[in-house]
Amino acid sequence: MSALSDLHATLDPSRRSWVESANDPTSDFSIQNLPFGIFSDALNSTRRVGVAIGDRIVDLAVLEGAGLLTVPSSAAGGNVFVRDALNDFIALGRDAWRSVRIQLSGLLAHDHATLRDDAELRSRALIRQADAQLHLPVQIPGYTDFYSSKEHATHVGSMFRDPKNALLPNWSEMPIGYNGRASSVVVSGTPVRRPNGQLKLPDQERPVFGACRKLDIELETGFVIGQGNALGEPVACENAEAHIFGMVLLNDWSARDIQQWEYVPLGPFNAKTFATTISPWIVTLDALEPFRVAQPVQEPEPLAYLRHDGKHGFDIALEVTLRPQQSKQPTTISRTNFKHMYWTMAQQLAHHTVSGCNTRVGDLMGSGTISGPTADSCGSLLESTWNGKNPLELKEGGVRAFIEDGDELTLAGWCQGDGYRVGFGTCVGQILPALK
Repeated sequence: MSALSDLHATLDPSRRSWVESANDPTSDFSIQNLPFGIFSDALNSTRRVGVAIGDRIVDLAVLEGAGLLTVPSSAAGGNVFVRDALNDFIALGRDAWRSVRIQLSGLLAHDHATLRDDAELRSRALIRQADAQLHLPVQIPGYTDFYSSKEHATHVGSMFRDPKNALLPNWSEMPIGYNGRASSVVVSGTPVRRPNGQLKLPDQERPVFGACRKLDIELETGFVIGQGNALGEPVACENAEAHIFGMVLLNDWSARDIQQWEYVPLGPFNAKTFATTISPWIVTLDALEPFRVAQPVQEPEPLAYLRHDGKHGFDIALEVTLRPQQSKQPTTISRTNFKHMYWTMAQQLAHHTVSGCNTRVGDLMGSGTISGPTADSCGSLLESTWNGKNPLELKEGGVRAFIEDGDELTLAGWCQGDGYRVGFGTCVGQILPALK
């Protein structure tokens, strides 16, 4: 069989694993998924590369040491899977990513006995997710956040400008974005402290300093650069997806009141720098291949450097829940889908590099808030409460206009196949009070 046919076999919806939990049709981590991350556990505090399968993590270093997994050595030397970030593995290139995927899919298939029937090796190679700690999966040299949902941009433009001219003239011509702070990207589960900053109150002539009063989420996905480009050498739109390793869930926490005062003329600054949370598992584009859909029709037709043939949207269901600190029941506050995104990941990367800007392995690109066409598909509280004017009712009583201290926000996302899922797990953050 050719490498491409072997790769195609890993996507077979009928494929099942001897890891029984992976065959649950509601499990995010089916054998068709095989996302990559970094983990450690109580018996081994060394951070290393793992792949999620059902409720387990496959320790790739153990498999390589047992001779069941082969991969080229990294430029840094030694076992590429004994690392505190995925960067060295990613830098090996797409052929290496695909080779590891194909090998793992075979080893974990229900009819493959080598690992399945070796109890001693299996006990070392498979760790329960419940017993593991998940870490930031990549070292992130740079972080860029886009603004690519037409529904979100229209809502915000209508709220703060003329509803008849909600979109600025440049929005339909290029993927709007800004460079954020890579240093404050954290992994799911990391508490987030409410930021302080300048606030301009309507009845005050000058700003005051204090804690953010309008703390919000932005339901996003992010993609991780797998192959960089040299300074001065743009990435062509039709080739851009070959430069992407995979996707994560992303919550770009936002201080709306700080942002409203500071964003003119140069855009977000302190309102966004305090934290961005990502999910710990990176789902590869290969795993998402069966879920391609056509992107929305783009009018006017983009300039030539932003054009690509084929389908470049993805059918990824997304939802957000909010759970107050003393509550047991979370409230679902948004349900939407990545397929609504106006600008594609390929277009975002092509535009990002068209000036000659270089990218590096591990760079993170946020999609921008993902909102859909219905009232319950808004990707931020700013939209769903219309800047706090229409608070949301919570399951166990109470309301929310914006996020309060102690609230826990959880993002989830998955692609639904025929009897299986390719999911992202969750992206969780709880808000701590501002420093006094």
